[in-house]
Amino acid sequence: MKKLDRRAWLRTAGLTGAFSMLGGLSAVQAKDDAVAPLAATPIEDAIARLSSNENPMGPSPKARQAMIEAFEWGCRYPYSYATELAEMIAKKHGVSRDHIVLGSGSSEGLKCTALAFGLHGADIISAAPTYLSLLSYAEHFGAHINMVPLDDDLVHDLDAMGGRITNKTGLVFVCNPNNPTGTILPAEKLKDFCRDVSSQVNVFVDEAYFEYIEQPYPSMVELVKEEKNVIVSRTFSKVYGLAGVRMGYLVARPDIADRIRKKRMSMLNVLAINAAKAVLEDGKFYQASLAQNKATKQLIYDTLDDLKLKYVPSSTNFVFFHTGKDISEVIPAMLEHKVRVGRPFPPLRDWCRISTGTTEDVKLFCKGLRKMMA
Repeated sequence: MKKLDRRAWLRTAGLTGAFSMLGGLSAVQAKDDAVAPLAATPIEDAIARLSSNENPMGPSPKARQAMIEAFEWGCRYPYSYATELAEMIAKKHGVSRDHIVLGSGSSEGLKCTALAFGLHGADIISAAPTYLSLLSYAEHFGAHINMVPLDDDLVHDLDAMGGRITNKTGLVFVCNPNNPTGTILPAEKLKDFCRDVSSQVNVFVDEAYFEYIEQPYPSMVELVKEEKNVIVSRTFSKVYGLAGVRMGYLVARPDIADRIRKKRMSMLNVLAINAAKAVLEDGKFYQASLAQNKATKQLIYDTLDDLKLKYVPSSTNFVFFHTGKDISEVIPAMLEHKVRVGRPFPPLRDWCRISTGTTEDVKLFCKGLRKMMA
C-alpha cells in the first residue's frame, strides 16, 4: 500500500475526520462555489438560537477548507502567519501594517484597550445601553464608567457625552452601529465629534456591525489616517461567520496601536488566522451573508409591523423591538416556543433584541412571538 504524506492524508481519510470536527460535510450546501445557508437543525430537536447575533451561514466552505489546510501548521507558533493576515487587513483599509492590532475576536482588542486607557481610576464615557465588553473589563480594573443615556431615538447623545469629558477621562467609547439598538449615528456628526473629542482624549469606535450598513457610510478609519486619537475595532465574528473561531482587529495610529498591543493577553492560532485570510478573499460568501441577513430581517420587520410592535430600523444582524413586557417574562415565554432571545438591556427592560438567523429559525421566532403576544 502506498504511504501517504501528511498533506495527502488530510485530503483523503483525514479530510473526512476534519470536516466532521468542524460540523460535517452535510452542514455545507455549496455547488460550483455558490454559497447557501447551513442546513438547519431540525426545529423539533433544537432551540432557535437568536440571542447572540451569530451568523448562521458560517464558517464558509472556503474558511473550513483553509482551517483544515492549517492543521499541519499546528506545531508552529503563529507569528509569521499573523503578519501576513495583518498585511492583508492593512491593505484593505489603506494603512500600513503597524496600524493593525490582531486579537482573539474583537473582544480582546476591546479589553486590551481597557487596560491601556482605563486603569488607575480613569473615566470612560459611554452610551447606555451599549456593548459592555470594554466597559465591564475596565471597571474590573478600577475605571469609572460614566454612562450617558441614549436619546429619544435610541441613538448616542454625542453632545451629552462630550459634555462629560474632564481631565480624568481616559477614553470615550462609541459603538456604531450600536448594540443592542441597531442604530447608527449621522455620519458627519460622528466624524465631527471624533475630530473634536480626539483632540482631548482617545475615542474608541466599535464597528463590529459595520458591514451590515446598507447605505454608503464612512468608517472612522478615515480619522485614523488623519492621525487622530481614534481607535476602530472590527471583527470576523459577524458577517464573516467566525464567531466560534475568534478573530478580530483594531486599527489605530501606530503609537496607539503599539501601546494596546503590549497589553495583548493571548496568542493567536493558525486555524483562525487561515480562516480569516480565506474569508477576506471570499466575495461570494460575503454577499450571500448580507443577502441572507437582509431577507430574514425583513421577515422580522413584517411580523412586527403586523403585530403593531414598535422597533428600530436596524443596521446590524439583529432587531431591537418594544414588547411592552419585562424581558424577564419574554425570555422564558419565547423559550417555551423553542426560541432563545437576547438578554436584558437595562434600562430598556420592556424591549427585546432578536438576531437574524436561518429562515427556518426566524420563522419559528415569528410564529412564537405571535402566540406570545396574542
